[in-house]
Amino acid sequence: MENSMEYYNVAEIFGENVFNDSVMQERLPKKVYQKLKQTIREGKELDLATADVIAHEMKEWAIEKGATHYTHWFQPLTGVTAEKHDSFITAPMENGKVLMSFSGKELIKGEPDASSFPSGGLRATFEARGYTAWDCTSPAFVRQDAAGATLCIPTAFCSYTGEALDQKTPLLRSMEAINKQALRLIRLFGNTTSKRVTPSVGPEQEYFLVDRAKYLKRKDLVFTGRTLFGAMPPKGQEMDDHYFGIIRERIAAYMRDVNKELWKLGVSSKTQHNEAAPAQHELAPIYASANVAVDHNQMVMETLKKVAGRHGLQCLLHEKPFAGVNGSGKHDNWSITTDDGINLLEPGKSPHENIQFLLVLTCVLKAVDIHADLLRESAADVGNDHRLGANEAPPAIISVYLGEQLEDVLTQLVSTGEATHSIKRSVLETGVKTLPDFMKDATDRNRTSPFAFTGNKFEFRMVGSQDSVAQPNVVLNTIVAEAFAEACDYIEQSEDFDRAVHDLIKKYATEHQRIVFNGNGYSEEWVEEAARRGLPNMTSMVDAIPALNTEKAVKLFEKFGVFTRAELDSRVEIEYETYAKEINIEAKAMIDIAGKQIIPAVIKYITSLANSINAVKAACDADISVQTELLVEVSDLLSEAKVALSKLIDVTEQGAAMKQGREQAVFYRDVVMETMTALRTPVDKLEMIVDKDMWPMPSYGDLMFEV
Repeated sequence: MENSMEYYNVAEIFGENVFNDSVMQERLPKKVYQKLKQTIREGKELDLATADVIAHEMKEWAIEKGATHYTHWFQPLTGVTAEKHDSFITAPMENGKVLMSFSGKELIKGEPDASSFPSGGLRATFEARGYTAWDCTSPAFVRQDAAGATLCIPTAFCSYTGEALDQKTPLLRSMEAINKQALRLIRLFGNTTSKRVTPSVGPEQEYFLVDRAKYLKRKDLVFTGRTLFGAMPPKGQEMDDHYFGIIRERIAAYMRDVNKELWKLGVSSKTQHNEAAPAQHELAPIYASANVAVDHNQMVMETLKKVAGRHGLQCLLHEKPFAGVNGSGKHDNWSITTDDGINLLEPGKSPHENIQFLLVLTCVLKAVDIHADLLRESAADVGNDHRLGANEAPPAIISVYLGEQLEDVLTQLVSTGEATHSIKRSVLETGVKTLPDFMKDATDRNRTSPFAFTGNKFEFRMVGSQDSVAQPNVVLNTIVAEAFAEACDYIEQSEDFDRAVHDLIKKYATEHQRIVFNGNGYSEEWVEEAARRGLPNMTSMVDAIPALNTEKAVKLFEKFGVFTRAELDSRVEIEYETYAKEINIEAKAMIDIAGKQIIPAVIKYITSLANSINAVKAACDADISVQTELLVEVSDLLSEAKVALSKLIDVTEQGAAMKQGREQAVFYRDVVMETMTALRTPVDKLEMIVDKDMWPMPSYGDLMFEV
């Protein structure tokens, strides 16, 4: 662990390990730099001669940082990143020396094969050729760790026939789609200066930290990332004293090292605090373009896990590592901004007069309403099923929170066709003379909403903590691009621009008002109300997956070149397979832990208790009714656990033997998971009775409060 008293200047170290714009401007010849910038801005192809110069300078810079290897860093459909390292050395010369080289061809294209990654039938093992292609819009960086220093080059990953096998390729396609359609829209409003519109993203990251030595004694955490057994401690999060509480020194030292590593990599880690559950924390960055933000979030997750080990900690990114307390999410803050700094979601002081904003806003409402199923699916994963709908996360129902000010403007538009006023900000009165007066926002926030407007952006709060934020942003970019395109088609065909825009705003506000909900998303009343409104309520990943390749989804994605039907079908297959595999691993872990650790420990306790009873009987005539009652209770729970274990073994074998696909995934959800619950119930009761010294694993209290 680094010296916690080491001091450094953030401004001096920020981005020092990034081949960023200032480094390129300094090291590249002016013409080469300009060509690269043109490629980044306009998507023009980079010639090999230019790439050679860039590769040489990138290599020299990386070697100065201590790098001996480079890797094409990519994001396959596993939720984590992948890399294959190659050294810079060439074949030895006659004198036995080697040269360090890196060509433009090696920079632009890699061929890792990587045939074992999920492809959903897009490629076979005997058709293993896969390519990585340099994404020059996301800067290369040098990662320094125990392996030394490695030049990491962000890349896209595709098959020999060009299908996307990764998270990045569809994201870049969706960014092009929204850029094209947003430019169409702002041109209609007279903007001739902005040249590019980019989705900006700020993904907040929640996580748990536990002591690593205790973690290693919990095989369920090791194998699955969550506790499959565990009784609640006497105290959970009822007192809310951990939330925003003082950060303990061990955790603060960890956060300090995480920040330092991230700042060196150009990740603008800004906010850190304790979250609601014991041992839960959050890190939030400043906004970046969607592509860079997705890359940065992967770096954040990797850094959180890597640095934890240095401090004797384990970072848990699973959405629900502990039952009974808050799970972890990843709020995806999304907005759309021009290259000259105009935020299209900025309402201004008088939103009712900001016609362009109102059109953009109602287009977003339309997009979310029509494609609520797709947006929900984009946040679907196995871990999130344990979190969504509970009292710490949004419900599984997609709705939009606008706040009082915008809801009032929308109501005016729907009822009269005109918006004549906006609720103004007012002075916050605290009733304390020594506190300063200040203006409060025109609207409050709603933390129960899955898709909330928060000032000048939307916050999609449904994303799971261990997920890539690529897929939610692919969906957001594409559905909004579609809404923009349809609005532009209508306006461009109209002879009266003002009337056409006015009519569209009213039409979209009226037709898609059902998606707006400003109330308590946690309430049972909302579930009933949402059903009356016809809003989908997909409570599990298995329910959500079919939304990916409906005819509506295929038409949407193919229209904007984001996914082909084959790519969508492959992702459906991968997600069903992933669901079944993850539950299968959890079930097998339960079987292993119950059979090898818990049941033997309980038998040991029963034997000890029985021996104690017999000893008391032999020694005296004392009352042993309590011991006997306890022996009966533990024996009954042990019997219940053994029956459930036997059933879990049977159903898990049955599920594993099924053909992969929806039917298997449904079986794991409805049968295997129910049987897992049946096993956990008596085991958790036994944990509350059996001698702690005999219980084979650290308790929830040990994990959450002894960090």
